[in-house]
Amino acid sequence: MLVRSQSSGDSDVGYGRRLSGVFESLVRRKQVDSENVTRENHHQLAKKLSAIDLVAIGVGATIGAGVYILVGTVAREHAGPSLAISFLIAGVAAALSAFCYAELACRCPSAGSAYHYTYICVGEGVAWLVGWALILEWTIGGSTVARGITPNLALFLGGQDKLPAFLARITIPVLDIVVDPCAAILIFIVTALLCVGIKKSSLAQTIVTTINVCALLFISIVGGYLGFRDGWVGYELPNGYFPFGVNGMFAGSAVVFFSYIGFDSITSTAEEMKNPQRDLPLGIGLTMLICSILYMLVSTVIVGLVPYYALDPDTPISSAFSTYGVQWAMYVITVGAVTALFASLLGSILPQPRILMAMARDGLLPSIFADINKHTQVPVKGTIITGLFAAALAFFMDVSQLAGMVSVGTLLAFTTVAISVLILRYVPPHESPLPSSLQEAINSTLSQLDGESQKTDSNVLGDSSGFHETNIQDSNDEGNGMLSYPLIERQVSREEKRRKTAAWAIALVCLGILIVTFTASAKYLPSIPRFISCGVGGVLLLGSLIVLASLEQDDARHSFGHRGGFACPFVPFLPVACILINSYLLIDLGLATWIRVSVWFAIGALVYMFYGRTHSSLVNAVYVRTNYVDEIYRSSDHVA
Repeated sequence: MLVRSQSSGDSDVGYGRRLSGVFESLVRRKQVDSENVTRENHHQLAKKLSAIDLVAIGVGATIGAGVYILVGTVAREHAGPSLAISFLIAGVAAALSAFCYAELACRCPSAGSAYHYTYICVGEGVAWLVGWALILEWTIGGSTVARGITPNLALFLGGQDKLPAFLARITIPVLDIVVDPCAAILIFIVTALLCVGIKKSSLAQTIVTTINVCALLFISIVGGYLGFRDGWVGYELPNGYFPFGVNGMFAGSAVVFFSYIGFDSITSTAEEMKNPQRDLPLGIGLTMLICSILYMLVSTVIVGLVPYYALDPDTPISSAFSTYGVQWAMYVITVGAVTALFASLLGSILPQPRILMAMARDGLLPSIFADINKHTQVPVKGTIITGLFAAALAFFMDVSQLAGMVSVGTLLAFTTVAISVLILRYVPPHESPLPSSLQEAINSTLSQLDGESQKTDSNVLGDSSGFHETNIQDSNDEGNGMLSYPLIERQVSREEKRRKTAAWAIALVCLGILIVTFTASAKYLPSIPRFISCGVGGVLLLGSLIVLASLEQDDARHSFGHRGGFACPFVPFLPVACILINSYLLIDLGLATWIRVSVWFAIGALVYMFYGRTHSSLVNAVYVRTNYVDEIYRSSDHVA
C-alpha cells in the first residue's frame, strides 16, 4: 500500500484517508524541500551568500552590546574572577544546540530555521508554536536593541544634550511615554538595507561586525598590556578565584548563555546560500568559535584589571580602563558598543521576514508574506511590514522589561530542534504529502507498481522499512500475498517494532526531562516531594535514554532530505543534553515571563484555529511513501 489520502470518505481513491479534525491537523508533517517542491515556486530567494557572509551575520547577531555590560553584572553578582570559565561553559552548552542546528540545516536548507525543521519532523501544531514564538523573539529583540543604541550614541557625542533634536528622546507627559525617534529611524535604515538585496545587506553587516570585532580585540590587547604591566590585581584576592563558589560560576553560565543565541539567524538564510551543505556548518562553527574566544578574552582581561567588586555594572569596561587613566579608550569602546548594537539590529530584523515567508508558503499566514521581489530576490513586503511594526514598537515602548519573552522563543526553538534530530535519526517520516492535483499520477503509479508486485519480491524486501503498520494490515486484507512471504513479513514487523520502541523512548525521555527540570525549579515544594519527583523523572529519563541508545538508528535517515553535510555527533546523548539544558532554562524564566508569553501564545492559537489550520497547504494533501515520490512526479510529467 503506497498512499493514504487526507480524504476520509473517498471510496473511489481506495488507498487512504483525509486527515480531519483539530488534533490530526496538529500532527500533519510537510515534505522536505526538494527539486520537486522547488519547481512549484515561481520566485526563489537569491543564492548569493558564502561562508564569510554567514560568519559576519552570525557574529554580528550574536555579539551585541551585552558583552560591554554583562561582564560587569555577572562578575559582581555570580562568577567573580571565574567569569571566563562561565563563558566557556555557556559556550559549550550553546554548541550543543549549534550541532543540532547544523545537521538539520544541511538536511533541510530552506528558509524558516527551527520552524521549518519542526514542521518536517514533529508536526504542524508544534511548528506553528515555534514560528509564532520566533516572531515574538525577533520583534522584541530588534526593538530592544534599537532602543539601546540611542544612549550609546549620545555617550559617544558627549551626552544626551549633544544629540540632534530629531534624534533625542522626548517624554509625553500626558501618557507618561518616552518616545525614541532615533530607534525608529535606525530600524527604517536597516529595513531599507535588507530590501535592496541579501548581498548588500550582508556587506553592511560585515563592515559593522568587523569594526566591533576590532574594538573587542583592542580591549583585549591594550587591557592585556595593562594587566601584565601592573600584575593583574583583579586576580590577587583573598577569597580566591571562586568568591561565590562553584555554584556561582554555573549561575553565571546560565546568565551569559543568552550571549550566544544569535547564531540561529544563520540558518534562517539557508535558502540564500550558494553551497549550504558545506557553508552552513562552517558558518555556525566559526561563529561559535569566534564569539567564544572574544567573550573569554574580554572577560579575562576586565576581571583581571580591577577587582570584580569594583567594576561598574553599567560601564564595566570603560570604568576598568579609567582606573588606569586610559580615558581616551572610552571612545573606542563606545564605537564598539554602537557598531555591536547596529550589527545585532541587522541580525534581529533579517530572520523575521524569512520566518513569515516560510509560514506563508505553507499557507499558515496570508500569501503577502510569501511574495519575493523579482529584482532584489528578497521578501520585500514582509521586510517592510516587519520594519514598520518593529519601528513603531521601538518608538513608543521601552520593551526591556519584555526581554525575557525573547528567551522563550530561542529556548523553545533550541529544544524542538534537538527533538527533531532524535526523530530524524530514529523515526524519520516515511510518508510525504503530495498535492491532490497529482491524484491521477498517484493512481497511475500505484496501478503500475501493484501490477509488478509479484515480480519484484526483492524490491519489496528492500523497501520493507518504509511500510506503515496499517499498510501491512491492508495488504493482508487485499490478498497481496504477504503471508506467503514470511521473511518479508517478519522483517517488516521487526522494523515497525523498532520504530514504535524508538518513538516511545523519545517521548518518555522528553517527559522525564520535563519532570526533572520542573521539580528542580519548583523551590516552593517541600523537600521530600521534590526528591521523589526528581527520582521518578530521573529514572524515566535514564531508562528511556538507555533504551534509545541500544536501538539501531533508522537507515532511512541517510536518504532523508538533502544528502551530505554535517552529522550531529554522540546521538542520542548530545541532543538529550541539549533538551535538558534548554528545558531547565525555559522553566526557570519565571512566572511573570510565562504569563506574558501565554497571552501571545493564546493569540497565536486563535490565528491558527481560524486561519492557519484551514488554509494550510496540507489540507487536501495525499500522503505517499517517500521512496515513491520521485516516480510519481515523473509519472505526472508523463501524463502532462
